[in-house]
Amino acid sequence: MTSPPYAEALSPGRTGTQDEAVRDLVALAVQLAEKELAPNADDFEARARFPREILRTLGRAGLLSLPYPTRYGGGGQSQEVYLTVLEILAKRWLGVAQSVNIHVLSCYPLAAYGTERQRERWLPGMLGGEQLGANCISEAEAGSDIAAIACTARQAAEDGPYTVDGTKAWTSHAGQADHYNVFCRTGGPGVRGLSVLLADAGTPGLHVQRLEKKMGVRSSPTAAVAFDGAQIPAERLIGRPGKGFLIATGLFDRGRLAIAACAVGLASAALDHAVAYTKTRRQFGRPVADFQGLAFMLADMSTQVDAARALVREAARTLDSGASASAVTAAAARAKLFATETAMRVTTDAVQALGAYGYVQDHPVERWMREAKLLQIIEGTNQIQRVVIARSL
Repeated sequence: MTSPPYAEALSPGRTGTQDEAVRDLVALAVQLAEKELAPNADDFEARARFPREILRTLGRAGLLSLPYPTRYGGGGQSQEVYLTVLEILAKRWLGVAQSVNIHVLSCYPLAAYGTERQRERWLPGMLGGEQLGANCISEAEAGSDIAAIACTARQAAEDGPYTVDGTKAWTSHAGQADHYNVFCRTGGPGVRGLSVLLADAGTPGLHVQRLEKKMGVRSSPTAAVAFDGAQIPAERLIGRPGKGFLIATGLFDRGRLAIAACAVGLASAALDHAVAYTKTRRQFGRPVADFQGLAFMLADMSTQVDAARALVREAARTLDSGASASAVTAAAARAKLFATETAMRVTTDAVQALGAYGYVQDHPVERWMREAKLLQIIEGTNQIQRVVIARSL
């Protein structure tokens, strides 16, 4: 098979003890992916069933908190290590890898911008493995253009609760999350009027709408979330009022890197399946992998997957190094663009390599092709990534 030796491919510079810990973590991720994810993915996706218990298992193993400080219950790992684990999970079940990513991102606003008191109060529970979180950012008229957010949060008194009104679209983990980061307008127009409120799932006035019927990643619920006079205490404001855009920028960078890592995992799975199938499928007295038309296709697929993985890890190292925000944003956009385009191309080629068998559900490549399309859209479409990259030049 074509899977890399994950731990050995990570950047050097750690102590021997750190290297051993990373190898153990990677081995654990592989073990859980093979034992818990691979046997269940087809059934859960076919029935659009959310794998909450499987996520609890991953949480108890520490995989839902990897890039956060150990003092709050996190794993204390670099983004590079975390993204490597995410790739491993995505190779066996994209839906679960996406859920891990969604939860990890939901912890970012509090971990990066919350007060020390807020972190001590809420972050350990969020990182403990039992809870799940979600981000409410997009709206019907505000996707990548978050300056167009219309959801409002008003205070009747300076220290009083915020009254939130509006509807958020495309919320992953809707109805399953224990907490939601609500990006809303507490000030005037534009990005400077945006803030973030940490809403408990049981907040009166918070209503999850009908689940969306998606072409892929059906095990992960997506729905609109409506806020109808929802009362959120002032102590749940993350950062100062008006910091919402800055928080969203950091969230997008990390989200795009995570999507890129998931894309590499998905593409790697499709490549492995295509290679294995073409070695055993025989036509004209020999394996179809021996025919140059297919052999060259597989060679291109392999090259693209390795190139995408290298680009994702380089972008992760840029973030881990403490590089400027602009450098991180551009690197994340490049990684997301290239890796998700690769996933779409490789999964499509895997279907082609299997011929008629690739088009039926007896093999998972048709599902992987449908799932790859999602990765080109979420966390900013690939057209948006090109805009970001062009501006960075």
